[in-house]
Amino acid sequence: MTPDALCEMLTEQTPACGPARDALLSGGTFGVWDGLMPADQLFHTFRTRLRIAHKRERETLGLTETVGILERMEDELLRIGWIDTTDRTWAFTLFLNATATTVMACTGVDATQNETTD
Repeated sequence: MTPDALCEMLTEQTPACGPARDALLSGGTFGVWDGLMPADQLFHTFRTRLRIAHKRERETLGLTETVGILERMEDELLRIGWIDTTDRTWAFTLFLNATATTVMACTGVDATQNETTD
């Protein structure tokens, strides 16, 4: 997958898509992991991340919308991708269809905020 192809796939699925596209156009790094994951498993993982982000007041983009999209997709198989900004201040997670031809959802997290455990 080329950066240009990925940019074309990042439309308005969630509020994180525009900033993720901008990060890619500015020279950010990206990739797509091998393997497929069922959306319902990802839904449970990212619903937990949403609760933790709210509890810790961590800045996110599109996480609420992504959780809703994953829930509606039920057991559809997805690929997971990522984009990091050049300065590593934001990290984006992408959820693509099984053939990696469509971005289904995108979420971002402020990578400058320290993660701590409770």
